[in-house]
Amino acid sequence: MARTVRDAAILLRHVASVDEKDSTSVDVPVPDYEAALEDGIKGLRIGIPKEYRADSAPPEIDVLWQHGAEWLKAQGAQVIEVSLPHTKYALPAYYIVAPAEASSNLARYDGVRYGRRAQDAQDLIDLYEHSRSEGFGAEVKRRILVGTYVLSAGYYEAYYIRAQKLRTLIKRDFESAFRKCDVLLTPATPEPAFALGEKSNDPVSMYLNDVFTVTVNLAGLPAISVPAGLTENGLPLGLQIIGKAFDEATVLRVGRSIELAANFTARPQKWWVA
Repeated sequence: MARTVRDAAILLRHVASVDEKDSTSVDVPVPDYEAALEDGIKGLRIGIPKEYRADSAPPEIDVLWQHGAEWLKAQGAQVIEVSLPHTKYALPAYYIVAPAEASSNLARYDGVRYGRRAQDAQDLIDLYEHSRSEGFGAEVKRRILVGTYVLSAGYYEAYYIRAQKLRTLIKRDFESAFRKCDVLLTPATPEPAFALGEKSNDPVSMYLNDVFTVTVNLAGLPAISVPAGLTENGLPLGLQIIGKAFDEATVLRVGRSIELAANFTARPQKWWVA
């Protein structure tokens, strides 16, 4: 989204707003996020979720996480351990709720009002079918199919309703944690970036890389991932800061503090140049 936390703050300031035609947007004041970046983090309480310690994660991710906590402590923050007990259910819940929402929303995609419109359609039904086939990639089609399945009459309560109940429990976990701390510090992913196309034939393995971020989506919270280190092979690793609902200002402040301490200056080589 942006190269620096400051850029992200500027961007957010200009895109955050209420839209009278969008029932999911909220009419709340939008602060000057950039102006608050240099306020420091002294006195803030930083929560470390114990459930985010993945046994299968490479040691370098845990080491970076520890460094992140130490960087924040050195700048005057207090680091405490918190618990998000329903984290283990987040991934399956998310991959039921999100595809269901995708299936429901994209059901109205017809190639007429927006998006790709098939050029070789013979009639209206042909236009719908060709436009949807040409306009969606393989992963989108996979998620639509999953979403349609979990919303079907025989499985709606067994999958979708149960996932929504888990979503509520996950949201309550965060609310409980934020009674003890101001933000949470976690790794961004459980492993370094994988090569382009490497996991295309193994979607479950690919989805597992979202385990630290989907909880944020389910709970409706702001978060930022800040590049903070490299693996031995030169792949970037990030730290994630999760905040309370509508408290993006604090998330960005802590992100800026991580950015300053990490001093991440690595840039990828221009592999496309001969």
